[in-house]
Amino acid sequence: MPVDFSQLDLSILMDHVEIVLTLAWILLSYIVRRYTKRAIRLHQNIEHDKKRQRINTVDNIFNLFLVVGLVLIWSSELQNIAISIAAFMVALVIATKEFIACIIGAFYRASTRPYQVGDWIRIANYEGEVTDSDWLSTTLFEVDLKGGSYAYTGRTTVVPNSVLLLQTVQNLNYMRRYVTHTFSISRATDEVNLFTIKEQILDKIREYSEHFHDVAIRYNSLIEKRLDIKISGPEPRVRITTTVEGYNVFSISLFCPTDEAVEIEQKVTEDFMAFWYANRLANQQTVENK
Repeated sequence: MPVDFSQLDLSILMDHVEIVLTLAWILLSYIVRRYTKRAIRLHQNIEHDKKRQRINTVDNIFNLFLVVGLVLIWSSELQNIAISIAAFMVALVIATKEFIACIIGAFYRASTRPYQVGDWIRIANYEGEVTDSDWLSTTLFEVDLKGGSYAYTGRTTVVPNSVLLLQTVQNLNYMRRYVTHTFSISRATDEVNLFTIKEQILDKIREYSEHFHDVAIRYNSLIEKRLDIKISGPEPRVRITTTVEGYNVFSISLFCPTDEAVEIEQKVTEDFMAFWYANRLANQQTVENK
């Protein structure tokens, strides 16, 4: 019975032309490879080792042709897949850029080691003691450095590692034991001359610093050698200035143990007030006697 090929629906083949060509290419490659290898094996004038080498070469060549042919057949589909993968990767990078920046920041921290757990640091506007550091963030116990009390505030700050790529990191670890503590006392401009009590205040500061003076000198030298810079201290300093509003400012700077800074500040402030009021009262009595 004759077959009527006109009844065949060729549209199915046209819709799946890549599959048809793939099967045809694989079948053709298999047949040609098989008969080529068979011809080499049956050749009588070729040594056995040469046959093995040529058969191996034929396998490699036909494998290359097979792959190249499949790539050419599916090139349009592969191009669409590549575009889809590229679009997906771009979207993934945009969606996770902060996460990626944190990971890069962790590598930066690991390579430069600007701080470790237990150090006092300042990152941008965040400052405190490092309590934990991982691939994504650094956790700080906040320390009152700006207020000058150097005590834990009870607040915890989690700083993403991406900040390390954009902001400077200051290691304040030397301040854990000793600190250059600076504070000011302001008084309205009047008849009291602050320079008359300057030496009295310095004597009081030396009295309060006597029990740690030798240690402060050694620690100050250690910091200077480690940082290779000259820092203030350990001798106390007093500076007297004025403001545009008409106030006298009595500024004190001393190198002292961090945990004693506030206590010494309060003692010096109390002494200043006592000397200031004593001088004011003496001036008033002098004026009255005249």
